[in-house]
Amino acid sequence: MATWLRRPGRGAPRLPPPPAGRGPRPRCSAQPRRCAGGPAGLCAALLRTDGFVGGRWLPAAAAFPVHDPASGAELGLVADCGEPEARAAVRAAHEAFCSWRRVSAKERSSLLRKWYDLMMQNKDDLAKIITAESGKPLKEAQGEIVYSALFLEWFSEEARRIYGDVIYTPAKEKRALVLKQPLGVAAVITPWNFPSAMITRKVGAALAAGCTVVVKPAEHTPFSALALAELANQAGIPPGVYNVIPCSRKKAKEVGEALCTDPLVSKISFTGSTATGKVLLHHAAGSVKRVSMELGGHAPFIVFDSANVDQAVAGAMASKFRNSGQTCVCSNRFLVQRGIHDSFVKKFAEAIKTNLRVGNGFEERTTQGPLIDEKAVEKVEKHVSDAVSKGATIVTGGKRHQLGKNFFEPTLLSNVTRDMLCSHEETFGPLAPVIKFDTEEEAVAIANAADVGLAGYFYSQDPAQIWRVAEQLEVGMVGVNEGLISSVECPFGGVKQSGLGREGSKYGIDEYLELKYVCFGGL
Repeated sequence: MATWLRRPGRGAPRLPPPPAGRGPRPRCSAQPRRCAGGPAGLCAALLRTDGFVGGRWLPAAAAFPVHDPASGAELGLVADCGEPEARAAVRAAHEAFCSWRRVSAKERSSLLRKWYDLMMQNKDDLAKIITAESGKPLKEAQGEIVYSALFLEWFSEEARRIYGDVIYTPAKEKRALVLKQPLGVAAVITPWNFPSAMITRKVGAALAAGCTVVVKPAEHTPFSALALAELANQAGIPPGVYNVIPCSRKKAKEVGEALCTDPLVSKISFTGSTATGKVLLHHAAGSVKRVSMELGGHAPFIVFDSANVDQAVAGAMASKFRNSGQTCVCSNRFLVQRGIHDSFVKKFAEAIKTNLRVGNGFEERTTQGPLIDEKAVEKVEKHVSDAVSKGATIVTGGKRHQLGKNFFEPTLLSNVTRDMLCSHEETFGPLAPVIKFDTEEEAVAIANAADVGLAGYFYSQDPAQIWRVAEQLEVGMVGVNEGLISSVECPFGGVKQSGLGREGSKYGIDEYLELKYVCFGGL
C-alpha cells in the first residue's frame, strides 16, 4: 500500500502568539487535503496530517509515519510536534479560556450538541479511520464512535446542570455561597486502544465546564484525534478551545513534560499505563496541578459454583476478547470455583473456537484484529511461555497467527497458578488464564492481591454472596453477572494504582471544576 497522505511542508510558518487583548482568530477556511486513493474508502475530508492549534492547521518541521497494524503498511505522515508546538498550543488554549469561560452554559451545550450531531453524521467514516490506524474490527470501531459521540451529547446536557449552593450561616447578617468555576486549560493525554472515546470522555466534560483543552493523542492513532478537530471546527467550537498536537514516540516524553509543567495548564487528564501515569504525576506535582488518571488494570473474572455457566461464558467472551484483549477493563485473570471449573473451561474453549475469527479489521467476519504492534505480541508470547514452563496447559491457541507478525491466536490456559506472570501482570492481549479456587474467601483474596483495581467481574446466583463480593472487591467498577460495564451515564475509574478521579456520568464534570466559597456579609 502506497503512502497516501502528503508530508507536511518543512519550514512552514508557525502560528504567532496572539496579540494581547485581541479576540479569537478567524476560523481557518482552508479546505482539507484531498488524498488520492485512500485505503478502504477512508474519507479524505476528515483526514488531517497537521497539528490543530488556535483554530488553524499547523505543520511541524518534521513528520512521523502512522502504520496499519494489520499489514504494516504506512498510512501516512503526521506532523511531529515537539515542546515548542506544545507550548504554543497551551498559549492558544489559555487565551481562548479567557473568553470561553464566559460563554453561557446554554451556548456551550449547543456547540457540544452540534459536535455530537456531526460525529453521528460521519460515524461510518470515523469508524473506518479507527480500524485503519488501530486494527480494531470495523463493527467494534462503529460501536466506539457511537459511544464516543454519546459523551458529547451527555456533557452537552450536563453543561446546564452545574449548580452551586447557598449555605445559611449562624450569623444572621451573613450568607455563604458556593460557586463552581472552570479550572482553566486542561492537558489531555490519550491512548491508542480507544482513540476517539478516550478523547470525548475527557474533552466533553472539560468544554462543558468551561475549560479549554490541548490533546496529545497516542502516536499510533493520531488521525482519529485530528478528525475530531475537523468536526469541532465545523461545529463552531471557537479557535483555541480544542487543540491537538500529535507527536512521535521519540518526542512524547518532552511533550508530556511540557504539558505537565507549563504554568498555564491547570489540569492534567491521562489514560494509559500506571508507569507513565507516575511519571506525569511527578511532573504535575511541581506546580500542584489537578490530576485525573485512568491507569492500568488487572481485572479478575470470578465464576462461583452457583453461577449460570452459559451466562458466565458469554460474559467472559465479551469481557476478554473485545479489541483482542486490548482494553484496560478486559478480564485478565479467570478465577473459577472447583465445582464448576471443568464445565466452564470446556464451554469457554468451545466458544472461543466457534465464535472468534482472526483477520483484518475491515473484513466483515473478523472479530479479532491485530494487536497494536509486535511489542504487544511479544508480551503475550512471554506470558504464555512463562505459564507453560511452570505447568499451565494450553487448551486452545497459544501462538502467533499465520496472518502476520501482529496477530496472535485467542488463547485459553488452564492449570494456571499465582506464581505465573499472567497472574500478576496485565497482559493486554487475547490471553485467558484460568485459576481454580475452592472458597469465596480465597477468590476474593486472589482478586485483591493486585496493586491495581480498575474493574472486576463475577458470576453468582446467590444474593447474599453477590452483596458480599461486590462490596469486598477492591476495584472501582464491578460487573455482577455482566461482562460489559461501560456506559456514559456511569462513573468510570479505579482505586489503588489504577488511577485518580472518575470520568463520564454526572461526576465526570467535577474533575474540571473548582469550588469557590463566597461569604456575603452586611445583610
